[in-house]
This record gives sequence, C-alpha cells and structure tokens, in this order.
Amino acid sequence: MSTLENRPNTALIVIDVQNGVVASAHERDAVIANIAALVEKARAEAVPVVWVQHEDEDLVRGSTDWQIVPELAPADTEPLVEKHYGDSFEATPLEDVLSGLGVGRLVVVGAQTDACVRSTLHGAFVRGYDATLVSDAHTTEDHSEWGAPPPAQVIAHTNLYWTYQEAPGRTAGTVATADVDFHGAA
Repeated sequence: MSTLENRPNTALIVIDVQNGVVASAHERDAVIANIAALVEKARAEAVPVVWVQHEDEDLVRGSTDWQIVPELAPADTEPLVEKHYGDSFEATPLEDVLSGLGVGRLVVVGAQTDACVRSTLHGAFVRGYDATLVSDAHTTEDHSEWGAPPPAQVIAHTNLYWTYQEAPGRTAGTVATADVDFHGAA
C-alpha cells in the first residue's frame, strides 16, 4: 500500500549490525540470532536483503569496529549501503537501490534503536514506504547516564509508538521475528 508507484516488493533492511555498534547492546546475542533467522528466511524466499553500514570517527572504514558482526555475512549479491547519518536514506544511494529492486515495503532490523533505526523508519515513512519494525530484532546500548531510559524501555517504547504510526497511503507497524511475512501486509 506504499505511495510509491510500481514498487510491489519487500526488502529486509539490516541497519548497522557492526562490531562497534552492538558490542554492548541490550540482548545482543538474541537480537543477532533473530536477524540471522530473518536474513536466512528472506534469502530462501528471494526477498532482497539490503545491508546498511555506518562510518564515522568512531567507526572507521576497515576497522574491526566498522565490520559487520561475524554472525552475519552479506552475500556478494546483496546491496551494501554505506552511510554517515542516522537516516539510512540521507546522502546515500539507498533510494536508488530500493527503486531498482521495485521495493515499496521495508522490514527493518538492526541498531541503534534510538538513533539509526528510528531515523531510518521515519525517513522511509515520509518518503512513501510502508515500514515494518521487527520488534525483537533491534537493539541499543545503555545511554541512561545521559538521561535516556534503560535499553529495554527504549526498545519497548519504540515498538509501542511504531505500532501506531499512520499516514495516508502507507502502513507501519511492528511484528515479531516469528511472525514476519515478507509477502503479506505485516
């Protein structure tokens, strides 16, 4: 139901699942396992998997921290979009990649919940995409020393508010890993 014409396909978007991003993330191993299961499912169902990889002064290209976690490995045929901002669409070729794949619906997983995941969800939604967040396949670090809620609350709040996002001609929502249907509405 996206507002993008001739874009009937769905893609799994894997955001910033890099060593330095998820090293101390909340429930890291469980989230990575859920993402791995979704990547495997997407590949089995011929659904595009698009990888997003952040680079900045703390995630220097080529460094160990910059690398995608060893439990996940992008296939040579899967697009990898490099970014410098929270929103995976901002100053990247992501829109061109998705357009070329005929994608109008995104299933989003990754890190950090309260930064790049949220920014990308909103960026997708305002650009006309349907955007589904996988409720148990995103994570964040503990930023409570700077006034943020504990990670479990950040994740729960993001799941809550994304469940109720609405806009004309677009759908949003959350779904658990076990319930992801790449060819359905949610």
